[in-house]
Amino acid sequence: MRVSRGPKPKPIQEFPEPLFDAAHDPDGFQEALAYQMRRFGENYWQLYRAVVRLDETFDHKTMLSWFEGKSVPRSVASFRILSRIEKRYRLPEGYFKAKLPHQNRSLHGHDLGDISPAERRRIAVHLPDDFSSLPFSKREEIVDWVRRVIISGTTDYRRYQAKASKQRYAVRFPGVTYGGGSLSPREHSLAENIHNTAAESFEDPDLLSGVVDAPPRLAMEMADLIRFKTSTLTAIGLQRNGVWGEETASQKIEHLGLMFGALAASPSGIIKGRGVSLSQLTFGLLIFPGVWDWYLQWREQRRGFYTKWEEDMLMVAQSLTRSEVGWIRQHPELLQKVRPIEGLIAPEEIAFASRDWHGACDAFHRHAGYRSKEIQRVMRVHRDPFEPIMVVLEADSPLSEYRKITDEILRRMPDEDRYPRAAAEAVRLFRLLRLGLHLGLRQKNLRQLRVCPRGQFPTSERRLEDMKCGELRWSDRDSGWEVLIPSVAFKNSGSSFFGQKPFRLILPDLLDLYKYLEAYIDRHRGVLLGPADDPGTLFIKTVKATSKQAAYGSTTFYEAWRTVIQRYGIYNPYTGRGAIKGLLPHGPHNLRDILATHILKQTGSYEQASYAIQDTPDVVQEHYGRFLPQDKAALAARILNQVWEAA
Repeated sequence: MRVSRGPKPKPIQEFPEPLFDAAHDPDGFQEALAYQMRRFGENYWQLYRAVVRLDETFDHKTMLSWFEGKSVPRSVASFRILSRIEKRYRLPEGYFKAKLPHQNRSLHGHDLGDISPAERRRIAVHLPDDFSSLPFSKREEIVDWVRRVIISGTTDYRRYQAKASKQRYAVRFPGVTYGGGSLSPREHSLAENIHNTAAESFEDPDLLSGVVDAPPRLAMEMADLIRFKTSTLTAIGLQRNGVWGEETASQKIEHLGLMFGALAASPSGIIKGRGVSLSQLTFGLLIFPGVWDWYLQWREQRRGFYTKWEEDMLMVAQSLTRSEVGWIRQHPELLQKVRPIEGLIAPEEIAFASRDWHGACDAFHRHAGYRSKEIQRVMRVHRDPFEPIMVVLEADSPLSEYRKITDEILRRMPDEDRYPRAAAEAVRLFRLLRLGLHLGLRQKNLRQLRVCPRGQFPTSERRLEDMKCGELRWSDRDSGWEVLIPSVAFKNSGSSFFGQKPFRLILPDLLDLYKYLEAYIDRHRGVLLGPADDPGTLFIKTVKATSKQAAYGSTTFYEAWRTVIQRYGIYNPYTGRGAIKGLLPHGPHNLRDILATHILKQTGSYEQASYAIQDTPDVVQEHYGRFLPQDKAALAARILNQVWEAA
């Protein structure tokens, strides 16, 4: 019989006694684990035998990699082992987890049943570590809360939006871009010839229950409209009143696409559209009252009531048919493509428009005005913009309350040496909120803000005016980081706030603002950018293998902000993470609401509040006056009470 050599294995004790008292508490996970093992005189193999059960498949090499600092726990099984180590060494619960270098990572291996992989990724980061060990009813409760509060938000509008987003019906205009010249007659005829050969493929209304590309003729009409409203000079013979910026043009394309999509959608489908053939869609339809009445009522039936959206669409219709300057008014040839549609357009109406085009446009213009007034009387606010942040606005100091989110980001900041990309993303989110809180800019201005690294020549103001964006640069004169934005870059550039002067602000070096700003510009931004072309903007996306560009768009920027709120802002009672109880997901525009309300509560001055968001006192009073009445009384009482306090 062969006798095994070497010392006998050390007997396993459930709760061994420490060899010495803890003299210090290491900050890092690997250092803390190694230190505690030395305290109790154990190597990794002895610890493995003590905490891993015989029927478990946990690999001893995993624990060895923890001890050597090559990896850290990331799975549900690993955290279960950590919990046993804490109990064995009589350490506080969560002792090791608090020392992990990346606090925001979700755990692998949660039991989420039949939830899809995509939804698992969104939900997992918001689940408690012991989720899989909880009773089934408790797990259902947690998942339902995460879906309802963090992922979608609990407002009526968010529920409506989530439902409506699953019902796609728009006509898309992929070839229409901002700016450009007017169409030539040759282009009109070319579009018509293309349309005549391709119209038959769009005749089936069932094809129209989703998003489809506009037929060539309609696309050319839309392109002509956008050129008319965005070009520097109009085509000879045409007149206009006002121009559309890039954002406005994109919005109008989307809204008109929804209208054409509703007209084209099948009546028997989930959209319950009008079933108009794609070959019949033309802007010439928009001067007939029956078309608009059907669309307005269709939207009211879907939503349950009228909103300002319908009023805005009628304003667009009025502008397109306005005397002398309306685009449709100046294109009577659009009527040639219009055919009778039962219940919407009668042959007699087409005949009248053929005889008197301007008379037909005048009649519709009056009709749209009447409808607009009728809708104004009954329209309701579906989306209360303050609802997601109401808990912040009702605080005595809204800005102090919201600032807790930035503190939460710093508290859970990943280790830059071990996780450079995750750390860069966290610093980007921190910078996003801090700059937003200092500047009070609209999403577009914050998103398009360029950066000039310290030591380089800043972009000239004239160049920034041409680009219609601002820049963050170092000011030697003021020894600080300066934000300069020309007035033309703002949505309300004609406001008396600007007086045709640029917006200029020296950022204060408070609470390590410059430290993180310079770290982001010098190190973290390059990590996020990777090998991609630099768009020159301060905030960039994390460039991945599938990324086409690093610059944020309006949608991706909104989602980035919303992600900050979901991960760091909303207090999660099941994990204990998150900064503010009762907060709901929201976008960057709500930051302006918080700044204006904060100054109103502190000063009672609409004028000072308007300075914070680059607007006028009248606008501030209209939007934020609802938060002031009780605070006005408190401000007055504070002044009056000084007399009694001095007595």
